[in-house]
Amino acid sequence: MKFWLIFILIFFAVRYLLPIVLRLALSGFVRKQMRNGGFVVPPQARPESGPTSRPGEVRVEYVPPTAAQNKQPHDFKGGEYVDFEEVK
Repeated sequence: MKFWLIFILIFFAVRYLLPIVLRLALSGFVRKQMRNGGFVVPPQARPESGPTSRPGEVRVEYVPPTAAQNKQPHDFKGGEYVDFEEVK
């Protein structure tokens, strides 16, 4: 009987009291870190060379080559085909 009473008390403490205690402790920790600047995202390194764009303009850094992608061999007879069945 003593075992079950202790088990029930521990179960309720873990189930109902522990989340409240953890929430209070972690929220205090997060507030402290935010105040101290612990979660500051470092600024992104911008390249110094090259033209600077005005606000509202789009700057394209890389355009992939398209001429090589559109060429297919003359003897191309098709690729691999996969059969599939519709599952209803």
